[in-house]
Amino acid sequence: MTKLRVGIAGVGKLGRYHGQNLLQLPNVELVGVHDINPERGQRIAEEFGVRYYPQYSPLLQDVDAVTIAVPTVNHYELAREALERKKATFIEKPIAATVEEARTLVQLAESSGTVLQVGHIERFNPAFACLDRSQLQPMFVEAHRLASFDPRGTDVAVVLDLMIHDLDLVLSLVDSPIRRIDASGVAVVSDSEDIANARIQFENGCVANLTASRISLKKMRKMRLFQRDAYISIDLLLGLAEIYRLREIPKDLEVEPAFSWAIVEKGGKRKQIVYEKRQAENTNALKLELESFVNAALSGSPPAVSGRDGLRALEVAMQILKRIHEHRYEVG
Repeated sequence: MTKLRVGIAGVGKLGRYHGQNLLQLPNVELVGVHDINPERGQRIAEEFGVRYYPQYSPLLQDVDAVTIAVPTVNHYELAREALERKKATFIEKPIAATVEEARTLVQLAESSGTVLQVGHIERFNPAFACLDRSQLQPMFVEAHRLASFDPRGTDVAVVLDLMIHDLDLVLSLVDSPIRRIDASGVAVVSDSEDIANARIQFENGCVANLTASRISLKKMRKMRLFQRDAYISIDLLLGLAEIYRLREIPKDLEVEPAFSWAIVEKGGKRKQIVYEKRQAENTNALKLELESFVNAALSGSPPAVSGRDGLRALEVAMQILKRIHEHRYEVG
């Protein structure tokens, strides 16, 4: 079996998770880790039974691919060097700190034919993955992503920390240019927005209303899709999808009285509301995400979440931040 030699740049909380999952993949040889904190880097290297690289460049010399889990402000520098050396590169979201940096990374990857995947992990969430994408044509999307406060994510605004997950999902579902964006946000406990709301109108008429907060008491990751003759509720936290569809009832079909509540008259036809519950298996989304990256790197096939996907999500996120800053409010 051909194995991909992989290195990890940044072994904080998320980078350590990378290592734990990469070690479980049979087609991966975890070569080593790099971290600017020598004590942490050596400790995690010992835990994984690999080499600690105090410097990043020597690590790149010894690997075929690298996963990058460092603060967003450092994404560009590390990813650029990897792509210039034609090393398959996985970057945690957001792809970069600025749109200009992201465009440069995408151009580098495309010009050299190097795999670049962005860590929008919700694409691999079992509740989302179990849906038939061909049947999803939403005209209204509502998403709530609420989390308790964690100082680890305050290097960027909540739009880039949390909302960008839902932005990526919406952009993957709605194949239409954006016509208008309205947004507002509030900085409560950090120097950047801790809670934000965005309303995105697409040229095809679809509207997405997204809310993200990192100062909530309870966690929530829900998305609701409304489309012609269907309503889909997705609980990304519980791995649960619930689908309500209107289906025509043949004239000669007798419907039991117990189900009469679900009968509607529409366009002169009888239709029944059909309910379907899909409880996804308890799968490891990060492992699936890294596995897809490894397979793309070994085969040279397009990654599941490309650099262009990451770039588009960042572009929209930056437009949202621009709207927020036009009328920003602060508490305290």
